[in-house]
Amino acid sequence: MKRVIHYLLKGLTILLPLVMTIALVHWFLVTIETWLRPIWESILGTQYYFPGLAFLSFVVIALIVGYSARWRFINKMWQLPGSIMEKMPLLRSLYGTINDVFDLMSGKSFSDESVVLVTLPGADVKLIGIVTKRSGEKNDRLSAMLDDDHIAVFLPMSYNVGGYMLIVPRTSVETLDMSPADAMQLTISGGLGKNRNNVEDD
Repeated sequence: MKRVIHYLLKGLTILLPLVMTIALVHWFLVTIETWLRPIWESILGTQYYFPGLAFLSFVVIALIVGYSARWRFINKMWQLPGSIMEKMPLLRSLYGTINDVFDLMSGKSFSDESVVLVTLPGADVKLIGIVTKRSGEKNDRLSAMLDDDHIAVFLPMSYNVGGYMLIVPRTSVETLDMSPADAMQLTISGGLGKNRNNVEDD
């Protein structure tokens, strides 16, 4: 019986990530197809439309938007809808959280020394964290609260969408040679991620 349970758990660890990934990709493709297909059918007609055109057009649109954001005026124009959503009480928290997650995963606004190993004061416990704020940043409320010798560090939680923000002394952290995206993957997976070789050797 123990061997059967072992094989079952082994099979689940193999199949569940695969099934969840496929389901997420399927949801994304169906959503894009549902939104853009009517537009293409109204332009080309149903006889000239082929499955996948909506997704291809979405990729092209994303490339064009990303390329055009190089110019300051156009970049401000693309950011206008987000600025409006950030002023709406119901959408502000949701949009801000999603936007912050994408910024975190892409490494935007983070320096090369953003990923750190935090030693909790009075303990030998070490945690991987990402420096989110330092003192001296203009027009930032959290930065104004920090002393010169303290920094704000985000500590992701394993197998959970969340974490903790700690304000710790600079002497309690040491820099890791790792990108924020790799740090997130490593910590969220509970150390089972594949990006272990990016950590600096002691």
